[in-house]
Amino acid sequence: MRAMGGERVEEAVAGAVALLRTATGRDWDGPRAGRLEWSCRYAAEHIAGCLIAYAGQLASRAQNAWVPFEITPDDGTDNEDVLQVVETTGALFAATYRTTPREARAFHPFPFRSANRDGFAAMGVAEVLLHTHDIAEGLGLPYEPPAELAAYVLTGIFPHVRPGPDHWRTLLWATGRGELPGRAPVAEWRWTNTLALPTDRLTLQGVTPAAAADLAAGDDGGFEWLGGGPFEGTREAATMMLKAYEAGVHRPEFGLFVLVRREDALALGAMGFHGAPDEEGRAVIGYDLVAGARGHGYATEALRALARWALARDDVRSLFATVDRDNAPSRAVIGRAGFTQVSEDVGDEGLLAYELRG
Repeated sequence: MRAMGGERVEEAVAGAVALLRTATGRDWDGPRAGRLEWSCRYAAEHIAGCLIAYAGQLASRAQNAWVPFEITPDDGTDNEDVLQVVETTGALFAATYRTTPREARAFHPFPFRSANRDGFAAMGVAEVLLHTHDIAEGLGLPYEPPAELAAYVLTGIFPHVRPGPDHWRTLLWATGRGELPGRAPVAEWRWTNTLALPTDRLTLQGVTPAAAADLAAGDDGGFEWLGGGPFEGTREAATMMLKAYEAGVHRPEFGLFVLVRREDALALGAMGFHGAPDEEGRAVIGYDLVAGARGHGYATEALRALARWALARDDVRSLFATVDRDNAPSRAVIGRAGFTQVSEDVGDEGLLAYELRG
């Protein structure tokens, strides 16, 4: 899975600027930008402000707050000048993306207080697409970006939104800018970046629907794997997550996590949930490691961290897992993580069942 964030940002900015440049001679201060309270001029300046802010977060690796700066146009800046600023900030953001390591994260407030470079890229593309739409609506210009740009945003930072056949219309609906047949109007919305859980030696990195689709198709999901690729169980889990996303029932915090070793940024395996907790607060968990990572305590370390995070939530009261009777290493992992056996001969395969309660 090739990193496309820089190219997506550049494509989105180029399309927006090309459209808006046809109307630079018009008044942008008077007309409102779509359904916003902003003027078209302010919305264009906001695009530039978001792009440079995201570049600043990634470049600085800010961890606790926004880097305290903003763009203020010089006196006398006209509409064409604003578009030049948008082009410039887009180029700076794309360059920052390309020089940021895949594993780096920086502060963003919602919902898990950080985002990786792909999360920031998807947010940047979203800002460009959506506010160009708003400006175009205010100025009476037709605007429809390429479908792959809308899909990039949806599969990157809207994992909770059931996809539709028209990616652009789905994105407009998800952000309160349009309607979709069979779906209630959206009044309030937020995008969702991936969750990352650190341990002493690992980072459990949340998988987006785009990465899950890549893993399910037999590729690397955007990770560099020890041994060249994931174990088959990871691909099966990615397929399960992708089906949940397509059905509109995926909750990203209860999805799939790739276990990335901090010392060398290699992916060692995956761990995650079979879905959101049920009505009794029980969540089912599973995991696997590539062969070269086994026997070093990585699975135990990751399982303890994920279990601790899950059981600290109000909606999780217990964790449940099944293990093959003959899989002694996996039984040892789940025992060291504090699970206790609660039943045997579960399902057609006669698995052993384990539970950990909060």
